[in-house]
Amino acid sequence: MVKPKQRENYAVIGLGQFGSAICQSLVEAKQEVLAIDLDEEKVNDFTNIVTRAVIADAQDEDTLKELEIGSFDHVFISIGQNIQASIMATLLVKELGAKDVICKAENESHARVLEKIGADQIVRPERDMARRIVFHQLQPNIVNYLILNDQVTMAEIKVDNPAFIGHSLAELSVRNKYHINIIAITTDGKVNLSPKATDTLQLNDLISVVGNTVDVNRFNGDAQLS
Repeated sequence: MVKPKQRENYAVIGLGQFGSAICQSLVEAKQEVLAIDLDEEKVNDFTNIVTRAVIADAQDEDTLKELEIGSFDHVFISIGQNIQASIMATLLVKELGAKDVICKAENESHARVLEKIGADQIVRPERDMARRIVFHQLQPNIVNYLILNDQVTMAEIKVDNPAFIGHSLAELSVRNKYHINIIAITTDGKVNLSPKATDTLQLNDLISVVGNTVDVNRFNGDAQLS
């Protein structure tokens, strides 16, 4: 059984579409959430949802100090198109000691500035979603994937090539031929977390693999029905 993540406290600055979705997800995960926005109406929408909702200017250092923003385990800065406010809030939050600051960037230039002033993670939701949609269109057999860095990808691949069905991992020489590691095989909803070389593949098995992105894509291409 997977152990749930320990309860932590989060601050979400900016309650636009992205910030609101972050708040909702954190609340569903039973985490402590402070929601911050200048817009009273947006804050009121979350008053009875999050742990605390505050009307505040994240560019005001004294306000952030009063909110003890530096004591939070994680701070999401999801201010919309006001790039100046986003940058200033990030700078202040980092200076006040926040350990993990995750920022939404509007474009590549914005992302570069956020990186230079110390943002720990930078996300671009629209770009990332577009890439995910295109990826799944081009690689339909990859059910889920996670890009770990510029070279390494973890993916869950559906096997439907008859040449793979009924053969063991050893017979297919997966590791030697593709230079990837199989970390799990899911058959009819049952997960095998320690696949052996003698385990055979069944039609529509989901194979969880990790390896160089080029090698993962090559395995995915061969695992598909020609």
